[in-house]
Amino acid sequence: MRRPRVLSRHVAEAAPGVLAGPRWRWLAATSLPVLALALTLLGGCASMGDHSGAPSTSPSTTVTPALPAGSVIGGNLWSPRMEERRLAVVQASGGTGIGVVRTADNQLKLTLPTDAAFDLGRSELKPSVRPALDEASRDLDEQVRITIVGHTDSSAGDAVNGPLSLDRAETVREYLVHHGVRRGRLLVEGRGGRQPVASNATEAGRAANRRIEIFLSQPAS
Repeated sequence: MRRPRVLSRHVAEAAPGVLAGPRWRWLAATSLPVLALALTLLGGCASMGDHSGAPSTSPSTTVTPALPAGSVIGGNLWSPRMEERRLAVVQASGGTGIGVVRTADNQLKLTLPTDAAFDLGRSELKPSVRPALDEASRDLDEQVRITIVGHTDSSAGDAVNGPLSLDRAETVREYLVHHGVRRGRLLVEGRGGRQPVASNATEAGRAANRRIEIFLSQPAS
């Protein structure tokens, strides 16, 4: 590229009339806009070179997705109230061995070890587990349904285990009804020793199999 001719200080001083003449004024008027345009383009290129291709992270362009109020899995809604209930039951069940979990299909599940809830071979509910049941049933939404399933170990035959598991499940149901839960919202089953969660060959396994499972579910529709 041909380098622009630059007038030295000596030339400028030697010919002040030339620089002040009409020809010089015409040159300045036509060259300055071109120079300004060139500087603008160069500045834009430099600005583009500062970006590495990464998106802007300024607050004005950052989008935070809104969190849903609840999720639906397996046809069941896990609402904020259900989560609050789970936390309340966990706190109320401290020291009793009651398990409190959210299931994969959005049900609140309580597992009552029958050794903590009942005397051996009996179906009267012990006071120690009542606070957890109170929190599980307190101010239930009308849509919530409760299923109570009784389980035993295999140390006795089905003739004993079946009725005993059902009697204990019905005891839990009657307690909840007495504390304000409408009977029509409650389903009760007694499955005896048919669904063990551990080996019946050990005392620890048999103790784990003796349980009451309570499921609270809220259908999404």
